[in-house]
Amino acid sequence: MKRPQTFPSQSVRLRILATTDLHMNLRSFDYCSDRLEPTIGLTRTASLIRDAREQAEAEGTVVLLFDNGDSLQGTPVGDLAAEQVDRPHPLMQAFKALGYDAVGLGNHDFGFGQRVLDRILSQAPCPVICSNVHQPGATTSWTDHLVLTREVTIDGRKHDLKIGVFSVLPPQTRNWESHRLNEDVRIEDILTCARQSVSTLQSEGCNVIVALAHSGLGPSTPAPDLENAVIPLCAIGGIDAVIAGHTHLTLPGPAHSGQRHVDAERGLVHDIPVVMPGSAGSHLGVIDLELTATAGQGWSVSAHTAELRPVTNAPEDPELVSLFSALHSATRGRAEQPIGQTDVHLHSFFSFCAKDRALAVLADAQASALRRNLMGTDHEGLPVLSAAAPSKFGGRAGPRFYTDIPPGVLRMRHVADLNIFPNELRAVEVSGAQVLDWLEMSAGVFNQINQDAPIELVNADRVGHNFDVLFGLSYAIDLSVPPRFDATGQLVNSDHRRVRDVRFENRPVTENQRFVVALNNYRASGGGHFPFVTDAKPLTLPALSIQQVLKNYLTGELPPESLSHGPCPFRFAPAPGTSALLKTSPKAQDHLAEIARFDPKLIGTDADGFLHIQLLL
Repeated sequence: MKRPQTFPSQSVRLRILATTDLHMNLRSFDYCSDRLEPTIGLTRTASLIRDAREQAEAEGTVVLLFDNGDSLQGTPVGDLAAEQVDRPHPLMQAFKALGYDAVGLGNHDFGFGQRVLDRILSQAPCPVICSNVHQPGATTSWTDHLVLTREVTIDGRKHDLKIGVFSVLPPQTRNWESHRLNEDVRIEDILTCARQSVSTLQSEGCNVIVALAHSGLGPSTPAPDLENAVIPLCAIGGIDAVIAGHTHLTLPGPAHSGQRHVDAERGLVHDIPVVMPGSAGSHLGVIDLELTATAGQGWSVSAHTAELRPVTNAPEDPELVSLFSALHSATRGRAEQPIGQTDVHLHSFFSFCAKDRALAVLADAQASALRRNLMGTDHEGLPVLSAAAPSKFGGRAGPRFYTDIPPGVLRMRHVADLNIFPNELRAVEVSGAQVLDWLEMSAGVFNQINQDAPIELVNADRVGHNFDVLFGLSYAIDLSVPPRFDATGQLVNSDHRRVRDVRFENRPVTENQRFVVALNNYRASGGGHFPFVTDAKPLTLPALSIQQVLKNYLTGELPPESLSHGPCPFRFAPAPGTSALLKTSPKAQDHLAEIARFDPKLIGTDADGFLHIQLLL
């Protein structure tokens, strides 16, 4: 129950401002390509924050500012900032300059390890909240929940408005970041934690409850350990506003149109206002609540709105530009260090239909490092495969988000362009049967095609970084067949087999054949819902950062590999009379010769800036 008040019916306004998934995009700058990028950056979001705050406060509105996690890691500037142990962390300084009231944590915030995270959070100018991550018997650098008190005036009398805040992140973080988390860390189910948090905050007399949910909009019904739990979260009762995130989508907006219990245009889930402000500082989320206080009944939300404000036309905030200046320059300087050479253009414009040479470099580097570590072991004689998935493929990040490295000198910044994630190298021993299911799960990224009309090649409900290509094999994908597995890795139909003619060294792969596969720790720990990968036998390897492996390979420290030489490992089975639409970067127009076998036809550019190309299958 909300705390009762003693004054007659009156109303006050509360404005909630929110950022999420910043991933250390502090400036409007792309360090991989060394150029300005006006659609992202906290420096631009900051201008929107100041404007929204000034406007609200001028109208007597109470303003709160939150960040919803995944802010500390994701760009070269974030890596450098984490290394500088003797300097204040720039994001914490920015949070202070902008007056953040609290920040929540996301799964990627644990990516540098708990010791680094604790060091950074010790500088936080405001409370850090993470309600469902527990470490029994230890002191954490975050708090379980928070109660903020703001004074409001009605009829000349001052009253306290108590706002309760809790924060949750995906329980899968325990697996994804297992190599970084202490063994005794426990992560609670989102919905279970939310119910308890709401009950606790209500018992502490909170008039308004805000959920910082580093989670997306997924299933509409409750289930244990949901990764994207916002829809059932909004149905538990007692929550007045939700900041969502994690999936890098936006709400309000068309990204969630058609989902049950969601009013995507107004930003409502079960009639609760929800904002999901994209990623990389692309948007500011704004929720306005009108709170009515009635004698004997306490405060209640009588009206609400939710909106997103894009940063595209916002200027960069001068204070933050100055604050980030030294780190920005240092990052650019390190990013320009030469480490190798490429004779071909490395890009990811055609990752889902043709050979991605950038992905091939990553696969080769992984295989080379793995072979070195297999020497003298029982696995030395087993055939080696390398699993690699595109990390920059457009998708939710937009048409700017592709690997694009022209022929010539390779520099340190290109390492992040080839593999943006700070993952570690892993290896598993698998059977041929597990390999076949691995390929089937990866092939689920594609839509089923038919002869009626061209449809999009890639299913928008599947994420591109779950399209593993297994280098060292050759195989065909039949897009006329429905997927074998759903997005959660559950078997849809045992008769569905999209992947055919799987060969190693031109011989059919048998179910009992054994392989060693190089892969990243995210996939090895079950990331992307590849359950048969986690059932595979893990091999012991030293801690090896894949970005460091890439650097060692490009500088020649690791020997060259031939695993990815030749054509693309996968091909589409012929389907006469059918076609599909590929969404990609407009820059792909300069490389159409690489997909000439599909007789590509340019359809045009959509409202989001993606180029559509029709492919004959």
